[in-house]
Amino acid sequence: MALRWETNAARETSLSPPSQVRLMEQHMPEAVHTTSPAVVRGGDRLPGKALLGLFLTGFVGILTECLPAGLLPDMARSLHTSVALTGQTVTLYAAATSIAAIPLTRAFSKWPRKNVLLAALAIVAVTNALTALSDNYTLTLVIRFVAGLGTAMIWPQLGGYAARLAPVGQQGRAITVALAGTPIGLALGIPLGTWLSTLGGWQAAFYSCAGLTVLTMLWALVTLPNLPGLAVDQRRKVSDTLVIPGLRVILFAIAAYMIAHNILYTYVSDFLRHVGMEGRTGLVLFVFGVTSVLSTLVVGMHIDRHLRKLVVASTVLFAISVLVLAVLSGAPALVYIAVGAWGFAFGSSASLFIGAAINASREAADVAQSIVITVISGSIAAGGLVGGLLIAGLGAASITWAALALLVAATAAVTGGRKHAFPKSA
Repeated sequence: MALRWETNAARETSLSPPSQVRLMEQHMPEAVHTTSPAVVRGGDRLPGKALLGLFLTGFVGILTECLPAGLLPDMARSLHTSVALTGQTVTLYAAATSIAAIPLTRAFSKWPRKNVLLAALAIVAVTNALTALSDNYTLTLVIRFVAGLGTAMIWPQLGGYAARLAPVGQQGRAITVALAGTPIGLALGIPLGTWLSTLGGWQAAFYSCAGLTVLTMLWALVTLPNLPGLAVDQRRKVSDTLVIPGLRVILFAIAAYMIAHNILYTYVSDFLRHVGMEGRTGLVLFVFGVTSVLSTLVVGMHIDRHLRKLVVASTVLFAISVLVLAVLSGAPALVYIAVGAWGFAFGSSASLFIGAAINASREAADVAQSIVITVISGSIAAGGLVGGLLIAGLGAASITWAALALLVAATAAVTGGRKHAFPKSA
């Protein structure tokens, strides 16, 4: 499978590069303006330095979003509030990203792509520094909301930017590299931030994140080509994009999959306490992080040829791992195995679903990705809310069964969407 967005005309390999460009102008004018020089020249190597810039952008985005999770007790003391209320700095951030992804994508659709990313990174850098400086809870919430707006400008860009930079037939691999910053940020960045807080307080973690964001800006400034935005007549309405065949199935599968993940991930410490593994949360999450990173390596090698098979495998493997957690959680060894399988299934899930959305939406890919990001960010908030209600009402064991029900629904959508959403040819 090769991601079909912007590549169909370029398959006429017998044509010279100028002829390819003329053919693309006739059949896919948007492709000419979004294809990278490497594609037009017929290059066959991924632009490693540019993709690293996108990777780092995703890394600092997820790190900024989730960094408070490992610092809540210390932050709560400084802000003179409870741990539960301080945790809303994560919820509000995710809510801002979810609310703003679509309107900001449309508002800045005509801007050159690098300009959008640099502006977003500047917002993230400043708000991280301001978060470290703030000792007022309400002000911190406002700052975090603004930070979420910055990330809302980042997530919808990464997959499409990577696809536009990649040679023909390697878009999926490029997307996987660009989005790998998310699982690696969760696996390594947050524990590193927690460690930094032991050296200089929780503020040191946010200052370090601000510094890393500035370095990422400099790297992006030097390495990323400034691809053009969309002309006015090329912009798609959200309503028009939603009726694209297969896209709604993809969005449903994403929502079910991601809510299931966030129910479990947000309350994994409560679940481990329930199964008698209270003191092993750090090790369990380390296993999850390692297999998530491994997933990006394996999926990146095969996503351009076997997208459908990988999406089905990811969903089924996640469901099986949750079933094991629900039924056989009394054995610590099985918990580690199940969590490892969960991490392996989840690690590249964003790349897989975004790749499917790009395939389905083609020239409306930018708008489709903003919708996907809205669904994913909303799923973070929904998972936290639903999981909390389940634990409060039915106990920690209930979150595994709720997640399993959602994953059964996601599996049905993925396996059934063989015509448009996850076609057999993908």
